Amino acid sequence: MDQNFFLTPKEITCCHSSSYSLSFGPPPDRQTALLADANFPTSSVCRCGPVEVRADGVGIPQLLEAILKLLPLDTYVESPATVMDLVEGDKAKGLKTPVWTEFQTLLSRAGCNKALEKIERFDFYERAKKAFVVVATGETALYGNLILKKGVITSSELQ
Repeated sequence: MDQNFFLTPKEITCCHSSSYSLSFGPPPDRQTALLADANFPTSSVCRCGPVEVRADGVGIPQLLEAILKLLPLDTYVESPATVMDLVEGDKAKGLKTPVWTEFQTLLSRAGCNKALEKIERFDFYERAKKAFVVVATGETALYGNLILKKGVITSSELQ
C-alpha cells in the first residue's frame, strides 16, 4: 500500500502486518475502517473508493482486539463502533448475534463503554462506501461486520 501510516505501533501481534495496519487518509469524514465478514461484498463496495485490504482467515474479534491496541476510537461521537442491524425477517426469527457481545466486550476492555450503533442494512452499505479502508476477513458470524471511527492519538499515547 502506498498510503501514509499515522499510527505508531505500541504492540505488534500476529494480526498486524504492513499491508493492514489501518492507515487513514487526511479527510476527517473518511477516517473509518470497516472490518468485513466473509459474506460482505467487499470488492463491490471498494469500487466506490475504500481501499481493500485482505485479512483472510482472521476472525473479526481477533483482529479487533489487535487493532484496539493501536487505534484510538473517536470519543466525540455517540458511538465509534457500528454494526449492521438485523433485517426484519431475522428479527422476527429471533436471530441471535453473539459476535456483537464479543465486540462490546473487547471495546469495553479498550476503554470504550459506548453501546454499538446499529444501522439499517442499506444505510450500512452506504456508510461502508465512505470508509477509508475495508478489511476483508474470514469472519463467519452472521452480522459480523463492524465499522470503527478513528479518534486522535494523544501525545501521552505516543510515549
